[in-house]
Amino acid sequence: MGTTVVKLGSSIVADERGEVRGDVLASVCEQVVELHGAGHSVVLVTSGAIARGMRLMELPVRPTAMPHLQAASAVGQGKLYRHYDELLAARGVPSAQVLLTFFDMSARSHYLNARQTLRTLLDWRVTPVINENDTTATDEISFGDNDFLAAQVAILIDADLLLLLTDIDGLHTADPRHDASAPLVPEVRDFAEVEGLEIGVSTSPLGSGGMRSKVVAAQMATAAGIEAVIANGTQPGTVLSAVAGEPQGTRFHPQEQRVSSFKLWLRYAKASRGRIVVDGGAAAALRERGTSLLPVGVVDVHGDFQAGDAVQVAAAAGNGAVIGKGIVNYSAEELRRIKGMQSAEVRAVLPRASEEAVHRDYFVLAD
Repeated sequence: MGTTVVKLGSSIVADERGEVRGDVLASVCEQVVELHGAGHSVVLVTSGAIARGMRLMELPVRPTAMPHLQAASAVGQGKLYRHYDELLAARGVPSAQVLLTFFDMSARSHYLNARQTLRTLLDWRVTPVINENDTTATDEISFGDNDFLAAQVAILIDADLLLLLTDIDGLHTADPRHDASAPLVPEVRDFAEVEGLEIGVSTSPLGSGGMRSKVVAAQMATAAGIEAVIANGTQPGTVLSAVAGEPQGTRFHPQEQRVSSFKLWLRYAKASRGRIVVDGGAAAALRERGTSLLPVGVVDVHGDFQAGDAVQVAAAAGNGAVIGKGIVNYSAEELRRIKGMQSAEVRAVLPRASEEAVHRDYFVLAD
């Protein structure tokens, strides 16, 4: 039997006041139980912890400051999971709460541990209920939205299907909230087909994602050979229908050319915090030979970033075109001190310095 990752957006989990949509969650959990009884494995990735915390703390609007977001998540996280646990347990299916961070996906040892834990839970016939650990994640080191987390989880466990549930019927040619006549796009085989569509960025005052992040999550999953569906989770039978392969929402078919999930995440989900300008030799090496970027090739540094941030890498020559994007091993201050230096000179200035300014495994070329 197959494995499906079901992601429930904030608009599915909670209403605009932050109250849990008990009828919707019950419907989804009933379908999960039916799949479980038929031998399927299901992983739930849920949003809504912040929305739930906002309601419990009677906050009028979604916070913007990171400590407030983290505190709201801390209030709502356990109480939200309890709904899933009780709904599944009442139907004879055990569940487990799993909180993940960006490092759990990007650090190799953490990645392997997360995969082993999830595989063990599925072997035990336990349904994992996953959320990002918002109480410790920062805006520099986070998935940005649980759509990307769901895609990463699907890739992590080699799922057969990623199902992204929202409160509209799928991808339309324009935002149906603004253009009710916009037709549904029933399937996508080539992501060039969605270029030019008016894809919304936000769905509700309680969430952080939107249709755009769902389309990118679908692109991430299909690049790893996993089918993806965006569908309306408020409608009865959506989960069962999507898993059965029936027409449901927008179905994204697996792509022939496979791309690293990390590099897809880096390209689309990780915000750039600065820019590194490189000389012609470094630019050619990055573009043509896929090498790492060394400090010797850096000629200028823009912005105020820290080690571990994403930065744009641009060519000094010509019009300064962006070559790509990568995770930098130095802060902006450190990189300004060592730019243009050979490795031996770098070690003299920063004895514990990394060999690379940006390692090739953490760099992706621009489109």
